[in-house]
Amino acid sequence: MGKIKYLLQRMRRMDYRAMWKTARMLHEKTGRATLGLLLDMGRCAFQYGAGYMDYKIAEMYRLTPAQRATQITRAASNRIVARMNDKAYWHFFDNKAEFNTLFAEQVRRDWLDLRDATQNDLDAWVAAHGDVIGKPLEGSSGQGIVKYSQGRIPPLQDIRAQGIDLLEPCVVQHPALAALCPTSVNTLRIATLLGDKKQGVVYAYIRIGNGGVVDNVDQGGMAAPIDLETGTISGVGADKKGNRFQTHPMTGAVIPGTPIPYWKEAVDMCLAASQVVPRVRFVAWDVAITPEGPVFIEGNSFPSHAIPQFAAHYPDGIGILPRFAEFIDL
Repeated sequence: MGKIKYLLQRMRRMDYRAMWKTARMLHEKTGRATLGLLLDMGRCAFQYGAGYMDYKIAEMYRLTPAQRATQITRAASNRIVARMNDKAYWHFFDNKAEFNTLFAEQVRRDWLDLRDATQNDLDAWVAAHGDVIGKPLEGSSGQGIVKYSQGRIPPLQDIRAQGIDLLEPCVVQHPALAALCPTSVNTLRIATLLGDKKQGVVYAYIRIGNGGVVDNVDQGGMAAPIDLETGTISGVGADKKGNRFQTHPMTGAVIPGTPIPYWKEAVDMCLAASQVVPRVRFVAWDVAITPEGPVFIEGNSFPSHAIPQFAAHYPDGIGILPRFAEFIDL
């Protein structure tokens, strides 16, 4: 009954126009009948809990039933989060001020909470920093993030009117990662899991911008997998449109084979942090690599399942769920 209830809830909330648009796009890409694709989407929704974006990103239309069962669909991701993360403790990650306070040792930068600040506080803080990033207190997918250049920061009331609650200095990333795309800080997404079978890093990717201020895949960026043993980018960049990038379209930098500086330090930092709030057992940490080492950007108590789902990273059609099965019973 749980699967049927979930499916009914999803059917009520479904954006059918976007679903139809996705089916039409896949028709043009594959030559398969639009109606057939829509029916197959429905089949995948019922059997595997896949939304139409899951169907598109994981390219489920080309997979066998056995391969489809290995994909981390929306429903599979939701089940893992519900089991592993006590919602009463999500606020330590969802609230950026709380996160910065709790993980100050790993954040390693100053920040200003605008909710209690005066214009004088803002002026003094800005004078001590260069370019800054403005963030809403809560939010995901890079939404609402604004970059302000020094000397061109609006008055406090105007910043607050934009929905900005926090200011942080812009992180200066390691030159090796800036070489991939200099317009954004290209962060690592390192997911830790305190599983019943074992604990550790379940997956790691690098997110790379494509001309925007942020690297998030929901804002036009791309992602590429990182080999957990070597800390080297092990696959092509891929975005939500299905594009694959051996080299970056802006910089020409080769993506696969790029080593991540301070990889061991980044992993160790995430593993230590995973023990701080043990009631939240599955966390995706966003890590920036600076010339001095890794720092936290944020932690995610409800990790997006899009990044570990890109078909470009699973050429044999076997998704990432078997990796989760090494940590927990699915």
